[in-house]
Amino acid sequence: MKHAGPSALDQLEPLVARVRALPGLKEKSRGVFYRGGKAFLHFHEDPAGLFADVRLAGQDFERFRVETEEEREGFLALASKSFSN
Repeated sequence: MKHAGPSALDQLEPLVARVRALPGLKEKSRGVFYRGGKAFLHFHEDPAGLFADVRLAGQDFERFRVETEEEREGFLALASKSFSN
């Protein structure tokens, strides 16, 4: 699964814009976010759809499908919740 390219990120731009608003994130390159100097979130594209990899807890990334608006809302809720812990 490859990292999301410009076309995929264009499709995800409303979600990416909302991620940019989360506190304490630095966007190192378009769609690649760091938190406290550590990779936190990036996007992938695949024939199965668009996905976000995020470190919600611990060391490992968790993968979430973000193809539909419903999936994006659910993902953003989980990612946002990690800031209140």
